[in-house]
Amino acid sequence: MQEHQSAHSPLAAPPSGVLRRAFLKTGAAAAAGVGLGLGVASPAYARTTTRPGIQPFGPVTITDSQGASYARGLRLSEALPGQSGTTRTTLATYQQFAFGKPGGFQIYRSDDDGRTWAPWGTVGAGAGRVWLQPFLYELPRPFAGLPQGAILAAGNSLDFSSTKIVLYASTDHGKTFTYLSTVAVGGAPNPTNGFTPVWEPFLLLNHDRLVCYYSDQRDPLYGQKLAHQTSTDLVTWGPVVNDAVGDAYANRPGMTTIARIAHHKWIMTYEYGVSDTYYPVRYKIASDPEEFGDAPSIALVDQDGYAPSSAPYVSWADFGGPDGTIIVSANSDADFFLNKAGGDPGAWTRLSTPMPRSYSRFSAPIESPGSLRRTGSVLVISGAPYGASAPIQAGVIQLP
Repeated sequence: MQEHQSAHSPLAAPPSGVLRRAFLKTGAAAAAGVGLGLGVASPAYARTTTRPGIQPFGPVTITDSQGASYARGLRLSEALPGQSGTTRTTLATYQQFAFGKPGGFQIYRSDDDGRTWAPWGTVGAGAGRVWLQPFLYELPRPFAGLPQGAILAAGNSLDFSSTKIVLYASTDHGKTFTYLSTVAVGGAPNPTNGFTPVWEPFLLLNHDRLVCYYSDQRDPLYGQKLAHQTSTDLVTWGPVVNDAVGDAYANRPGMTTIARIAHHKWIMTYEYGVSDTYYPVRYKIASDPEEFGDAPSIALVDQDGYAPSSAPYVSWADFGGPDGTIIVSANSDADFFLNKAGGDPGAWTRLSTPMPRSYSRFSAPIESPGSLRRTGSVLVISGAPYGASAPIQAGVIQLP
């Protein structure tokens, strides 16, 4: 979490739609009576054996709610009841800074590859609490008593004194959700070093454990670090394990996203706060997604020497060569940053598309079982850039 382009603070966000961190800096009095709705996200890895006919389009508007940002999506792997053939259903959600809006994460549904959308469900609620930083994840196999295809939703439920990473589950394709557990509890949602909140969950099923990654300000050795905990039953959670820490106390690694890449490797992207206004993107590569802690931290710099910053999101497409294509976006740029060399630091290039710049812009290469064509289609769901106002939008882009 950071204070400028990647703010964690929630409660005092201006009506124009400031994001995570810009809330508490103005003080609790200014935030009295605020009601916020949030969103949720999806896994960052999908093989792109896509169905012929999904052509690039967008952006199209999902919803034009004031203050919406931090968009997330999930393309369902199985057809819903009454559907036939290859599923085309996608879910989308977001967090929202706006007065008088309902709590929880509002979920929208599309049955035509993201071209049109309608309201579908809600995750969580709670009087007096704000919901931020959602994430959606579909179980790829049965786990902890839930069937394959069940949807997990994580988010940050907070008030003026506490932050909580909470976990919910849905067995009706995201229409309704049931509370499962609280992963981590932190202090007041203040992104200033020395306070103790937690932020920004990301989920991944690894072997027989669900991993919940998040940003953590509770360790007195670091202003903020990236960490994870694991669970085998979705109720109890293991010890905190570090994934990235700062070179100095004041540095603020934040906003973990993870994707599986080629050759049985994993990539973790994050922002690395070096000042109140600069959060360059860094990444790590490891053979085990629970072993990022000792992996070297690499600055993402393109071939022109440019370093994107703030709120990165990563995904990987099995397209573009033997190493596939790593896809990264950041709040600083509308362009995507691509790497077709397994994360080689000297191999980052840029891709311009019609999709707008966005704070923590979601992407997921499209999987369509039954097709042998790998077309490099990527679903993108965007919200407002940091400190701005914009609709939640969707589109499909084409990798080169």
